Amino acid sequence: MKILGIETSCDETAAAVVKDGIEICSSVVASQVKLHHRFGGVVPELASRKHIEAIAPVVDQALDEAGARPADIDAVAVTQGPGLVGALLVGFCFARAWAYARNIPWVGVNHLEGHLNSLFFCRPAPKFPFAALLASGGHTSIYLVHSHTRSECLGQTRDDAAGEAFDKVAKMLDLGYPGGAVISDLAGKGNPEKYRFPRAYLDREAFDFSFSGIKSAVKRHLETHGDWREHLADIAAGFEAAVVDVMADKLILAAKTHGCGHAAIVGGVAANACLRRKTADLAADNGIKLFVPDLALCGDNAAMIAAAGCHLLGAQSFCGRLDDDVYSRVRFIG
Repeated sequence: MKILGIETSCDETAAAVVKDGIEICSSVVASQVKLHHRFGGVVPELASRKHIEAIAPVVDQALDEAGARPADIDAVAVTQGPGLVGALLVGFCFARAWAYARNIPWVGVNHLEGHLNSLFFCRPAPKFPFAALLASGGHTSIYLVHSHTRSECLGQTRDDAAGEAFDKVAKMLDLGYPGGAVISDLAGKGNPEKYRFPRAYLDREAFDFSFSGIKSAVKRHLETHGDWREHLADIAAGFEAAVVDVMADKLILAAKTHGCGHAAIVGGVAANACLRRKTADLAADNGIKLFVPDLALCGDNAAMIAAAGCHLLGAQSFCGRLDDDVYSRVRFIG
């Protein structure tokens, strides 16, 4: 089965063709980073307009790169939520009309479920059940993943998402937007022990997160140290370590608590080298195998949406209807 995947939940217009949920035939992502950079974050109205401009060319490019004609596509999968409503509607309406015009099935996909299914492009792939940390600009949660279509949320952030905290701290440090990659690069040149920011574990036996306190601690440090610009790398390293330590510890704790031999990291923050390194070391110490998607599949992409859609359609009870609508907030998988 060849599925056309479409993703427009935030500021990437993406399309992909995936075969049988495990083979990527093409994956195209049109980024809006340069557009939103000057505003220090994503402007929803601008994002929606750019999606309208890009959606048809991106889908055509994905089909061309896959060597596929529209008639070769068996079904369409599209992000239904969570995300920016205006951005979601562009991809959702396009996908629904594209499938309806060709009389093929289509399905709306939970964006977070898509990230979890990005792991199954790995060879080998994790075995069910496994614990997964989903960390991005909008979400930070730990899931116990039972199947391709059923997961249990064990804990989530009570305030900022991890990626959001990176972006906000980058703005404090005058590093621009987006902040994840620039802080990570800068942190690699610094000493994470020079400025030890607090680790917000909350309840050490539970799996919720809080990153607003770390952000506030960085702000207080800048206010009380007039020479902070001379120590940017050390501040970045200390901040990154504080965020990474908590995420890695809680993920491995979740795997141990639920008897999982496999653990995984997905989402945009999964591209962070420090997080990968720390979690891999901790997993190895506890006899747990860690899985992380390729860097190209960590950020928002349509291949993961197509993969999730393949399994939803395979469950037979899942199929889109013309009166379906998008949603902005998380609908827990399960």
